[in-house]
Amino acid sequence: MNNKTMLGVIDATMYMEALSPLIEQRSIAAVPFAGRYRLIDFVLSSMVNSGIESVAIFPKYQYRSLMDHLGSGKNWDLNRKRDGLFFFPSPDLLFSGERRVGAFAHFEQHIDYFLRSRQKYAVIANGYTVCNIDFAAVLERHIERGCDVTEIRHRGRPLEMYFLETSLLLDLIADYKHRGYYSIVDIVRDYHHSLTICDYEYTGYAAVIDSVEQYFRSSMELLNRNVWEQLFPPERPIYTKVKDEPPTKYGREGNVKRSMIANGCVIEGTVENSVLFRSVKIGKGAVVKNSIIMQKCQIGDGCVLDGVIIDKDAKVEPGVVLKGTAEQPFIVRKGTVQGEVISR
Repeated sequence: MNNKTMLGVIDATMYMEALSPLIEQRSIAAVPFAGRYRLIDFVLSSMVNSGIESVAIFPKYQYRSLMDHLGSGKNWDLNRKRDGLFFFPSPDLLFSGERRVGAFAHFEQHIDYFLRSRQKYAVIANGYTVCNIDFAAVLERHIERGCDVTEIRHRGRPLEMYFLETSLLLDLIADYKHRGYYSIVDIVRDYHHSLTICDYEYTGYAAVIDSVEQYFRSSMELLNRNVWEQLFPPERPIYTKVKDEPPTKYGREGNVKRSMIANGCVIEGTVENSVLFRSVKIGKGAVVKNSIIMQKCQIGDGCVLDGVIIDKDAKVEPGVVLKGTAEQPFIVRKGTVQGEVISR
């Protein structure tokens, strides 16, 4: 066994009420981000770029779109005969008699995966932290310092990513009820054990997407070149589901400033300081500012949008004015039609 091999574990069981308008029909890990990606793409790509060849994903809520996005793992080079990408949907544990259900309970339901794994170390991460991190560097530090558990932090804040030996993880899963540790977080926060807990300070860009406000703020930060270069360095690409679409078409009156525009869009109006996903249509005379427009949305002629998040496949009828703020963006839900003028 290679002493530096790593097992990737993505805990996608979390539900956050503060993100509810964006996760009614999808898990948090499947929320679209940065024009053509999903949130899970960032941690999954970081794992692959760090040499991790076996990744287990534990989804729970509304995970159909997540599974559709990731498929066999081909776009991440994880469609392998040995190791590769694994999905372990979490069973319904609400009536199991447990007072509290945590990650270890979900892992226990699929303990065979961990028992079969050959990797000496495990990386446990969530699916909603946006970063591009070299896990191999974290492992080096973990080994050098003789740590039992390493917690990755960014500017002092936990990123909810952890390193430990797979054998220790198996022990914790087997004995979590007796010890009262329902997830790795409980261990890090508890000082009544003999384990050596270490911190690793990640210095690149990172954002924990745990609310609509944070989602909007982080999306706008992508328009900062420095942030973009930290998140998308050419030597560590972020992989995603490939879709073949034509280049964006700009009409004679189309005008774009400081925005991120994905493929397949048709722009006949004005777009400023905004993020447009694939195949978005902006009508003539429409003005879109400080907004996020997801895939296949249609913005009618003469619309005015400012501080708005438009979810996938939604339509804004001609002449409609929608205004929100950075602290409280106005949201048009997935697949709906917005025909009312609303300003905050």
